[in-house]
Amino acid sequence: MTEPAWLTVLTTTDSEEKARTLARGAVDARLAACAQIPGPVTSVYRWQGVIETGEEWQVLFKTTAERYDELEAHLVAAHDYETPEIIAVPVVRGSERYLAWVSAETAPAATP
Repeated sequence: MTEPAWLTVLTTTDSEEKARTLARGAVDARLAACAQIPGPVTSVYRWQGVIETGEEWQVLFKTTAERYDELEAHLVAAHDYETPEIIAVPVVRGSERYLAWVSAETAPAATP
């Protein structure tokens, strides 16, 4: 099976401001072509043996598989959660023009 060329990468954080910071940082670094922030969402999860409920903001990054490792490293470094959710979902189909734009916007900057 062929690896997908494009991904939607998801993370969550506990404030809209932090979500915007994560989104802007990834787009600025060309690790994502676009980041969307739906939210708030209600998350229910078990953490250190206790069931928690909290309000979070999702950040959905549009990127290429080629840039995933760098995006993950960026998110881990920039995130304030001890164990941030970072999940990549393959894009199996999409508009040719849109996916070409994602590829162009995430291409590493040329070095002089």
